[in-house]
Amino acid sequence: MITLETPRLVLRRWREEDIEPMAAVNADPEVMRWIRDGSVLDEQQTRDKVRAWDAGWETRGFGLFAVEVRATGELAGFTGFSVPDFLPEVLPAVEVGWRLGRSHWGQGLATEAGAAAVRFGFEELGLERILSIVQVGNEASERITAKLGMRLERETVTPAGGRRVRVFELSAERYARTR
Repeated sequence: MITLETPRLVLRRWREEDIEPMAAVNADPEVMRWIRDGSVLDEQQTRDKVRAWDAGWETRGFGLFAVEVRATGELAGFTGFSVPDFLPEVLPAVEVGWRLGRSHWGQGLATEAGAAAVRFGFEELGLERILSIVQVGNEASERITAKLGMRLERETVTPAGGRRVRVFELSAERYARTR
């Protein structure tokens, strides 16, 4: 079982006890504002999502990590990889993403978690390219992509929902040059 550690975080596979705190994150309209159409998720929807996220590890060899705060053991949210099926024009691709509860915003935790995931993706999984897809207007996530060394590749519109998004990209070659 893969576990990544950073100075302040543990990135690990999901546990049953993560459902309730992740459901609280997903129930916050401010957290979900930039996710798909902005709809919140209830506890059962979160349970289904966590099962699907965890299954990604079995089918693809990568997935979304639960992000735990080392000092407290509290679940902060998630980071890790998924395949951005919602934007077929970029496929085949792997996307890095993150979602943290509001009490964990503004502390650099999403950047710290995202950087650990990117490092894992390039150094352990051997990915050639990692994307991050951000809805236009989500300045906080755009700042994180910049801190991760990603560059704007394109701006486009999602086929379902017609949301404007920016696609950021980091190649393994550019990642290696910045290490």
